[in-house]
Amino acid sequence: MRILGLDYGEKRIGVAVCDELGITAQGLPTLIRQTQKHDLEVLNRWIQQYSIQEIVIGYPLRLDGSEGIQCEKVKRFALLLEKKFMLPVIKWPETLSTKEAEEILITSGVRWRKRKEKVDRLAACLILQSYLDQISKSGAGRV
Repeated sequence: MRILGLDYGEKRIGVAVCDELGITAQGLPTLIRQTQKHDLEVLNRWIQQYSIQEIVIGYPLRLDGSEGIQCEKVKRFALLLEKKFMLPVIKWPETLSTKEAEEILITSGVRWRKRKEKVDRLAACLILQSYLDQISKSGAGRV
């Protein structure tokens, strides 16, 4: 089963997809947000291309575990995705995934301009990989 991972943002959406075995996440090009129609069309192309059966979207809880303003935006977008694509959308806790992605890129020596281009994609990979690892640990056998 192929799963699409998303790191939702106001200007960009980081996108990742897992391999057919559900073991590893690989980044896709970052979706630069335009209109809702455009954004959904781009996501639909990937859903069709990779035969996606489930979507995992990062759910940015605060450090204390409470929900903030961004969680409401993610909830609305997740509902939109469920209705549009008729696929399950899992909201996956992802506190500080973008910060973690930034740190990985800095440690790797990636320059500022290139980091800006890659951070959302890497954050989506981290979100999806965390989800895949949890499924593997729990033996849920969903992938």
